[in-house]
Amino acid sequence: MNDRIWLKTYPPGVPADIDVNRYGSVVEMMEESFQKFASRSAFSFMGKELSYKQIDELSQTFGAYLQSLGLARGDRVAVMMPNVMQYPVAVAGIMRAGYTLVNVNPLYTARELEHQLKDSGAKAIVILENFAATLEKCIAATPVKHVVLCAMGDQLGLLKGALVNYVVRNVKKMVPEFSLPQAVRFNAAIAKGSSATFKKATIKADDVAVLQYTGGTTGVSKGAVLLQSNLVANLLQADACFQPALKKIPDGVQMNEVCALPLYHIFAFTVGMMLSMRLGGKLILIPNPRDMPAVLKELAKHKVHVFPAVNTLFNGLANHPDFNSVDWSHLLVSAGGGTAVQSAVAKLWFDKTGCAICEGYGLSETSPIATSNPVNITEYSGSIGVPVPSTWLKLLDDDGNEVAPGQSGEIAIKGPQVMAGYWQRPDETAKVMTPDGYFKSGDIGVMDENGYFKIVDRKKDMILVSGFNVFPTELEDVVAQMDGIMECACVGVPDEKSGEAVKLVIVRKNPAVTEDQVRAYCKENLTGYKQPKLIEFRNDLPKTPVGKILRRELRNK
Repeated sequence: MNDRIWLKTYPPGVPADIDVNRYGSVVEMMEESFQKFASRSAFSFMGKELSYKQIDELSQTFGAYLQSLGLARGDRVAVMMPNVMQYPVAVAGIMRAGYTLVNVNPLYTARELEHQLKDSGAKAIVILENFAATLEKCIAATPVKHVVLCAMGDQLGLLKGALVNYVVRNVKKMVPEFSLPQAVRFNAAIAKGSSATFKKATIKADDVAVLQYTGGTTGVSKGAVLLQSNLVANLLQADACFQPALKKIPDGVQMNEVCALPLYHIFAFTVGMMLSMRLGGKLILIPNPRDMPAVLKELAKHKVHVFPAVNTLFNGLANHPDFNSVDWSHLLVSAGGGTAVQSAVAKLWFDKTGCAICEGYGLSETSPIATSNPVNITEYSGSIGVPVPSTWLKLLDDDGNEVAPGQSGEIAIKGPQVMAGYWQRPDETAKVMTPDGYFKSGDIGVMDENGYFKIVDRKKDMILVSGFNVFPTELEDVVAQMDGIMECACVGVPDEKSGEAVKLVIVRKNPAVTEDQVRAYCKENLTGYKQPKLIEFRNDLPKTPVGKILRRELRNK
């Protein structure tokens, strides 16, 4: 499909293509913003703000500290933190020093963390102390040699910082006991870095910027290799798509963007942190989006222009009694992603804010944005929109041939934002890349006569819980190792709150195994969103003649 019929739907001013050679790296792009917007506030967290100049200085100092450890160019540095002020400092420091960032979910269990650290070959990790006990359990089995330990209040000033840390540790008891004798505290690392010399790294477009881990169909999580050029392209694509709305911000007024989604997730990482820096915006960091009263209390202090979120967050906030304590009249972009936005939620959000949810689509493998609805829409369409600039989509049948117009097929994506492959897994990369450079998404879609795409099904058995991928194979692999379990299978079932929920069906070897024991075992080995909501015991599982479990049949009650 070379004619890109969707270009006619682009709002005025959105280009058909972006200039992929405009920046040589994300670092070049970031450093441009540090200079251009030096005096502006870049991040806001718990009432404290950091300017672009401060982020520039702190990240360079942190980069100098990492270089002083003797890490080699291209070495992987993991970051395991929620939305706190040290996150952007660490990320910018890692990249500027010439290293590769490995984003890690802070809620991972020791088993999940160990796999990711070993697979990526991470030599260092920057981690919030709340999760240090998890690292302690597995660090000996990983290549990690250096640990930088952060606390919630590190960047909040002496008095407020000490108070926040005291409450987190002693009142809320959010920091389990741990022992990591080799760890260096974040503020100590910054102090050491300030007396070290920062050596400006030579960073090229085809250097690996980020390893973004995604669930593995084989039960093993894989690192999507995102190059500097992939991120640059996706930021320029997002910038171009957002411009028709952002032009409405009055001259002299800074764009404020909310970051309530976790920064380790590619959606928040690119559309939140990186795009906000690109545009000279202020990013309002929300450490815990589940605490709705606290989220709304924070947002009431700001004029909000851009709000990326998933369906559950839009829904939870719009239904909260304190929703109207926030002045939503400045909202220009409500970007929906991660999972399908439900029409009832979209209607409620529009009724309450006057800003329609603009749904997009993408994956870790596409940095993430592949498609988006135009930002000037006034009503929810139920589609994932049209391909963003410089992006091609086509629909393929099971044999890899393009389907006829109006027919459904697997969505395949080509563009400068598509990953270079899976980290050290050429076999897995070969399964998803076509000979002509398209990435096969595993999602089944249809396209209308204007080039709008709609997702109608999923080719893989993946379960989507509040925007997070859960691969049944991994979960089944873990549960099958529990004593007393003969075999098991899991599927996604519709869930009002999270879109889908995990249903686990078990055949017991030992009839004494209880649901509570299974839940406790899952809690120990699987992060929250992967844990089963429904557990069912059966005498056998439905199978094909060759013994393959028929997951589809398990979805029925």
